[in-house]
Amino acid sequence: MNIPNSLTLLRMLLVPVIVWLILAEQMYAAFLTFLLAGLSDALDGLIAKQFNLVTPLGTYLDPLADKILLVSIYVTLGIQEDLPSWLVILVVSRDFLIIGGIIFTFLLELNITIVPSKLSKLNTFCQILLAAFVLADKGLEAGFNGAIDLFVYVVAATTVLSGIAYTLQWFRQNSHETGAS
Repeated sequence: MNIPNSLTLLRMLLVPVIVWLILAEQMYAAFLTFLLAGLSDALDGLIAKQFNLVTPLGTYLDPLADKILLVSIYVTLGIQEDLPSWLVILVVSRDFLIIGGIIFTFLLELNITIVPSKLSKLNTFCQILLAAFVLADKGLEAGFNGAIDLFVYVVAATTVLSGIAYTLQWFRQNSHETGAS
């Protein structure tokens, strides 16, 4: 296993630690651990691209690690009532929709490639920022309430729009693959 994939695995191993810290109301430690996870994400991508260490495993593992991290944190922050439940349901539902589409495509043995769009990357970035704002606000008493309120709606909008975009992309490719019109 190369360095980028090891960093991705580290990010996945940090998820239960972050969840435990949030549930134990150790928000400062949760915030720092979340920052470490974010740093590992940036570093694994940089190293993989810079040193031509991109692997098929890494192309699946990296987005999976992002999903596991964000869904786990959003659900935990929702349980702790630090994020609105409707937003948690929206974020988790979009990810289940995407994963369900991938599984369905695999089961039907269709040759469809789902490529993350700029909108999807923006959505992930906004989700990360919102989680960081909440953890920083709780852990550092940083006073990010205004930013949190704003980003709740930004995340909601980008989640809905990117979910629609993925669904349309899947249907367009599926209709070409099966010959349907």
